Amino acid sequence: QVQLVEFGGGLVQPGGSLRLSCAASGSIFSIAAMGWYRQAPGKQRELVAQITSRGGTMYADFVKGRFTISRNNVKNTVYLQMNSLKFEDTAVYYCYAENGLRYWGQGTQVTVSS
Repeated sequence: QVQLVEFGGGLVQPGGSLRLSCAASGSIFSIAAMGWYRQAPGKQRELVAQITSRGGTMYADFVKGRFTISRNNVKNTVYLQMNSLKFEDTAVYYCYAENGLRYWGQGTQVTVSS
């Protein structure tokens, strides 16, 4: 079992920045990848970014150049630095971890509004 706790959502103006954190506990030694999905009202959940245990990263096209995913293996934490935020980035952001199974965090709201 893997438990995930997210931090860092909130309200930000367009063009602003936020950093999300996701702390993992439990069977963390088996985690192959962690990342973030998001779900806006009335829309399907979509992948935002992923980082593997070896540090390989991938990003959705709509966040490339604006968001950066990173991890601190000592703290078992993954971060999502979000810059140049747009109205359309408003969503609930969910952290996930994979070890053959997929585990989810509780979600954190990000609202981009003027």
